[in-house]
Formats: sequence, structure tokens, C-alpha cells
Amino acid sequence: MSVKREDVEKIVQAIGGKDNIEVATHCVTRLRFSLVDESKVDKQALDDNELAKGYFSTQGQFQVIIGPGIVDKAYDELIAITGGQRATKDDVKSAAIKHKSPVQQFIKTLSDIFIPLLPALVTAGLLLGINNLLTGKDIFFAAKSLVEVYPQWADFAAIVNTIASTAFTFLPALVGWSAATRFGGSPLLGVVLGLILVNPGLMSAYDYAAALNEGTVPTWNLFGLHINAVGYQGQVLPMLVAAYVLVVIEKWLNRKVPDSLKLLVVAPVALLVTGFLAFVVIGPVTFTLGNWLTDGVVWLFDTVPWLGGLLYGGLYAPLVITGMHHTFLAVDLQLINSTGGTFLWPMLALSNIAQGAAALAMMFVIRSQKMKSLSATTSITAFLGVTEPAVFGVNVRFKYPLFMGMIGSAIGGVLLTMNDVRAFAVGVGGLPGFLAVNVGDWSIFFIGMGICLVLPFVGTIVYGKIVTRKQAAAGEPVEEEDLAERDVKKVENAQSPIPNTGNEVVSHTTTANAGSKDAVNVLDLAAPIQGKAVLLENVPDPAFAEKQMGEGIAIEPTEGRVVAPFDGTVAHVIDKSKHAVILEHATGVQVLIHVGIDTVGLKGSGFKAHVATGDVVKEGQLLLEFDQEIIKAGGYATISPIIIPAGQDMVESVEEIPGNAKEGETPVIRVHLTGAGV
Repeated sequence: MSVKREDVEKIVQAIGGKDNIEVATHCVTRLRFSLVDESKVDKQALDDNELAKGYFSTQGQFQVIIGPGIVDKAYDELIAITGGQRATKDDVKSAAIKHKSPVQQFIKTLSDIFIPLLPALVTAGLLLGINNLLTGKDIFFAAKSLVEVYPQWADFAAIVNTIASTAFTFLPALVGWSAATRFGGSPLLGVVLGLILVNPGLMSAYDYAAALNEGTVPTWNLFGLHINAVGYQGQVLPMLVAAYVLVVIEKWLNRKVPDSLKLLVVAPVALLVTGFLAFVVIGPVTFTLGNWLTDGVVWLFDTVPWLGGLLYGGLYAPLVITGMHHTFLAVDLQLINSTGGTFLWPMLALSNIAQGAAALAMMFVIRSQKMKSLSATTSITAFLGVTEPAVFGVNVRFKYPLFMGMIGSAIGGVLLTMNDVRAFAVGVGGLPGFLAVNVGDWSIFFIGMGICLVLPFVGTIVYGKIVTRKQAAAGEPVEEEDLAERDVKKVENAQSPIPNTGNEVVSHTTTANAGSKDAVNVLDLAAPIQGKAVLLENVPDPAFAEKQMGEGIAIEPTEGRVVAPFDGTVAHVIDKSKHAVILEHATGVQVLIHVGIDTVGLKGSGFKAHVATGDVVKEGQLLLEFDQEIIKAGGYATISPIIIPAGQDMVESVEEIPGNAKEGETPVIRVHLTGAGV
């Protein structure tokens, strides 16, 4: 399919004209814009445009889905029409952030810093939960812990505790690494600065309160100025500010110092200056501010606990939608380190459960088999502490499950705060969340879990049945058809985004049910990536999750390799980022293999291409290699969509085959072909 200039011109007009475009770039599937005013977008005009397969707005970017293979041509036409400068994805992201309010920018920054740390923090919390089972009294034996009854387990528990507490003890180093990366500085210097703040030569922050009461806090005498020689174990705010200052100094020195002297000057000076500022100014000030913040939150929950529980418990799910929930991770950590426990995390766990219960209930309300499957799978992830798939995939789409979940978690939050239920760590959420909760609070927490399981589940079913009956009685389309199927229908009616390469068509298909009069020609695609094949609805990107580009499946990788799913030709490789490849089978069927989500932002870091556009490849041949740790460290998801782009005339239907998949062997997609395709 060629790109018509008039179609691109209509896209420009639909998004408010060239004067409304601040910055524009593209990835393998879509045009990405930072717009001056998104309210000027004419969505109906985009719906009517054959070239635009879909559109959505996220994180300040307006994205128009064009499809693989032709989006670069559309971008070339866009630049020619608007006369704009070519830009990178980072340019668009930077411009988009400028349109956010200062509060939104602050929340986005915290999110970018803490999300990469969550695996370490969740692991530490889970291990602390295991240690809690071993050392907590009254769990298995009256007035005694398991290690007291079986002393041989004491050292095992001690080792578990050592492993679990390390992430919290050296939290400034973790925050330093992530914050320095986010601010554009050296991650190594961020780590070193964090380690400076928890140097063993300093008094531990955990011993500060007792030493203060005894008058034994060690100090430095800096030319008559007495500074506390105390570490910042487990502290967040001091490290965030110190990391920002470090990067500012580092960048300034890199601009001023000659290349021949940078190794001797930049790092030593940046660390020395920031280190002094951290102990003299940043640490004491932010430590005080952190205590004020903690005191304010504690005051609200101490003064009107039911109100605090009602608001936080009920509004946590909307916070997830806006991304503001990441802000409270810092409050959780401050509460743990200043009061010994957080009353916020238990309510987070209950919100996970409530949204999962509401999503699960939709299985008994909706009629679409596809949405039933989505409800079941996303509810499981919510029960395990990850609510985004359930919230975005089901509950927000139908609205009332979201509100039912909010009601359940609000009531649960009131119960927890009225009984001062606390968690000693930010562990795993959802049903396993009790492992992070103080043992003495388990009974109340389990009652709260019951409330959040039953109320949203029953409320969603009852209200959903009422809505369905009313729609049926009024002759209206059922809600799931109206909402869940509209994007699929839109894609089915779209024109092919794949250019005709002119390859000769030969039969490489197999015949299913050869003895049946209904036998059809099919093409089985072996897994190009080793891992677990899941439905596209699990992909945290609406362009893929809503199948705006085509049907397919996604793979959660266990190995960093991409192999050819069939014999064919490399139609396209993204040269710079190397994160995606398009293959064409001899039948003409094309498949897009997209490693990770938004990984174009890595600019090729962590990726290695073993083929080039035009290469002929064999099934199982290595195409790409990728480093999962680099992808995760960049804050990107590794889940990888495998898409049969919409509009290919030879494709009759696409069948997903989820489950564990071995690269080059296990079929994950079955493409049913029309007679024209063989």
C-alpha cells in the first residue's frame, strides 16, 4: 500500500494543522506528536481517514497508528508537508512533558525513578514476609515463634532477613542509580553517592533516635559547624535531591572541563561537592521535610482515621489510572523508616483485590468470549498485585466494575485504618499482601480481604445484569459489543498497511482436517521468542492491546533471542533501534515481531541485529538478540507483540495459541488463509 500525500495532509488537518504540531517523530507502527493543544484534534476526521488505523493520547503524546512498513513513508510526507524538523522519540517526550503541570511533571519523575526499583523492593518485601512467618509469634504456636520452637531454623531466618533487608538498607544507592539515570547523569556516580550516604563509618539512621535521646549522636566539627555524622539508611528524599544536584554539577563540569582532564576532574569534584552539600544542607533539610510529610499523613489518619481510609482506599484505583500512585511509595518508605510501619500499603493490597474481583465478575456479565478470557486473565494479575491490565483492559472500559472495586476498597480502607493495620515493608500486593502485614493485624486484614472480594464481585454481577437487561429491553446493542468489539471491527474494515512486495506466491501451508469438507489452508507460526505466549490484551499499549494494527499474540520472554517463525524474507528491520522486524512468508503473509514496548527509546542499546532488510531466512534462524536487563533498566516492558498486520487479503482469520512456547518449535499463531492466498 502506497502512502497518498492527501491522506497525510488530512491527518495534519485533523490534528489541528501544522501550527499545532510542536514536535513529531515515528516508531515502527505509529506517528508520535507533541501537540500545542490536543483539544483541536478532530477525531471524526481521523476515524474517516483510511491511512489512520487508530489513535490515542498517552503521557502527553498524541499517537496516530499507521501500521508497520509504511509509517516511515507517512512520516516523510508529514515532514515535507509541514516543513518541520525530524525529531527523535526523546524529543517528543521532552516536549510532551512541558505541557504537563509542575505536579504532573513531579509525579512523572517519581514514577520514572521508582518503577525500575520495584522488582528489588517487592522481592525484599516478599522475603521479609517469609522471615515474618519464621519469627512472628502466635502464627504456628501460642506465644512463640517457629524459630523459638525449632532453633535449627534460626540461622536460616537470619540469612533470609539479611538478604531481605539489604535492599532497604542500601536504598539510597538504588535510588541514586535510578535518579541519576532519569536526570541524565552517570548511574555509577549515583550509586557511589548513595553508598556514601550509608557508609558503615556513619551512625546508622536506625540508631539515630536512641542516640538522640541519650545525647550520643556523633558529629563532625567543620570549622566550628557541628554536623551529625549519621547515615541515611532507608531514606528517599535526601537521595532524590542529592542525585539531582550531582547530575547538575556533573553536566556543568562536562561542558567546562577539557576531554583530557575529565577523568581526573568531573567525578571527583562532583562527588566531593555533592557529598559535602548532602551532609551539610540537603540531608538535614530533606530529613526534616520528610518528617513533616510523614507527620502530616500520620496526623490525618490519627485524627480522622475513617476519612483517611475512605479516601485512600477508595481513590487508589483512579490514582493508578493517572500514575499518581507512584508518589506514595516514597511516603510508604518514609513511614516505615520513621514509625516502623505503613498503613498505606495494606490499603493498596486491598485495592488490588477489589479491582481483581470486579474484573473477574465481568466473566459472568459480558457475552463476548474474548472479553471473558480477558476478564479471567487480568483478574489473576490483579490478585497478585498488578492491577493495570484489569483496570485498563476491563474495569475502565465498562466503568461500573471500576466503581464497584472502589467502593469495596474504600470500605476495606476504613476497616484497616480504624484498627491501625500496618505493613512493615512494601511487599507484594494483592492476595499475598498479608505477608508484608504485621502478624498481629492479620485477622483484621483478612476480614478486609473478604470485603474486597465479595462486595465488588457481587455488586458488579448484580449491576451488570441490570444494565444488560435494560439494554436488551430497549433494543440497544449490548455494552460489550459497543465497547469491546468496535476497535476489532474498525481494524477488520481497514485497508492493508502492508506494501505489496511482488513476491511470487508459493504454497508453504499445511492442511488442517484434510478429511473434512471444511478444511482450510493454514500457516502455523512457530514462536519467534522463547517464553510464555499470552493474549494481546495483556500488552500495556493500546495500539497492540486493542488490536488496532492487527491480530496476533504477545510473548513474555525468558531468553533474549528472536528467531524466524517460518522460511521467508526480511521485509524490514528497524536499522537504528533494532527492536522490530517484519518478515514475509512465500504466501505473502507478513508478520511484525516487536521486542518490548516503546523500546525504540533505547536507540539500539541492548539490541543486536543478525539480518538486514532483503535477507532470505530459514525457520529458526537467529534474527535479533536483546538484553532483557537493559530493557528493564530503561523502564520498558519486555513483553513482545507478534502481529499479523490487518488488511492482508490472503488472511482469512488469525488464531492465538497461548501457553509456554519454545522458540522455533511451539506454534503460537495459526493463520487461516483464503483461497487467494495459496
